[in-house]
Amino acid sequence: MSAVIATHSLHKRFGDVHAVRGIDLRVERGCVYGLIGPNGAGKTTVLRMLLGIMRPSSGGISVLGASPTTDRPQLRRRIGYLPGELNLGERTSGAALLKHLAELSGPVAPGRIEGLAERLDLDLSRPVRSLSKGNRQKLGLIQAFMHSPELLILDEPTSGLDPLMQREFLNLVREARDAGQTVLLSSHILSEIQHAADAAAVLSHGSVVAEGEVSSLRPAAVSRVRAVLSEVTAREIRGGLAEPGILSDLQIEPAPGNQLRVQGAFRGRADELVKALSRFTVQELTIEEPDLEESILNLYAQKEQEESA
Repeated sequence: MSAVIATHSLHKRFGDVHAVRGIDLRVERGCVYGLIGPNGAGKTTVLRMLLGIMRPSSGGISVLGASPTTDRPQLRRRIGYLPGELNLGERTSGAALLKHLAELSGPVAPGRIEGLAERLDLDLSRPVRSLSKGNRQKLGLIQAFMHSPELLILDEPTSGLDPLMQREFLNLVREARDAGQTVLLSSHILSEIQHAADAAAVLSHGSVVAEGEVSSLRPAAVSRVRAVLSEVTAREIRGGLAEPGILSDLQIEPAPGNQLRVQGAFRGRADELVKALSRFTVQELTIEEPDLEESILNLYAQKEQEESA
C-alpha cells in the first residue's frame, strides 16, 4: 500500500509557542486514520499544514504524492476538507452555495448533493445564514464528500450533530473507505475514533504519545465502573475484582436491600471485566466512557516505562 499522507519531523512554531513538535505520520491509502487529543494538542495545526494553509517551521510533508506548499491548487480538487471552525455567512441558499463550491472542487455526480442532503436531513433551499450550527455542519460535510475525493480531511466532523446524524456520518466514512478513499479525521472524542478509525495517533502538547491500530490503543484507556451486587460480601468482591487486578481504586459501600455498591477504575478488554463479574449477581452495571486526559497520561506513563526498561 502507498502512503497518501507522510510527514517527517514536522514542526510548527508561533513565536515562542511550539505547537507541533517533530510529528511523523504515515496514512495508507484506503484507510480511516484518526488524530485524537484534547483541545490545544496540535491536531488542527497539523491538518492545516497538510492542506498548505500553513507552512511548517521545519520538516517534510507529502500529500497524495505532492507538496501542499507548492502544489496546493492541484491538490485542492483531490481533497475534501471540513474545517473545525466552519464560517458560512452566506445570504444564498445551501443549494446555490454547494453548486458554486462544486465548480471549484471538481465534478460532482448528478444527484449526489441531493442524496447527501436527504441522508443528513438538510433542507438546501434555506438561506445558509439562517441555519443552526448542526445544519451548517451538515452543509460542510456535504461539500467535503460531494465530489468523492481521493482524500478526506475532517476536523472535528461531528461537532453540533445529534446522535442520529453522528451515526449517519460514520456510515459515510465507512462507505468512503470501502470505495477506496482515504479519510483523516481529528477528534477529542475517544469513542468517535474507536468507532470510525482503523488506526490513530494520540497527540498531546504537539507530540505523538501513541500510535497504531485503534484496538492497540484501547487497553491504555481507563473506564469508570459502577455496579450494584447482591448476595455477596465485601471480601468476596475484593478477592474477585481487586486482587486479580480487574479493578483498581476499588470502593465498596452498602446499598439498599442488603446489596453492595462497587466503584473502580478499569483498564483492559471488556471480556476480562465481564468474566470477573459473572461470578456475582449483578443488579446494576454502568461503564463510563474513558476520560481522554487520563488516558493520555497513562499513555505517557507507559511510554516512559518502556523507555526506562
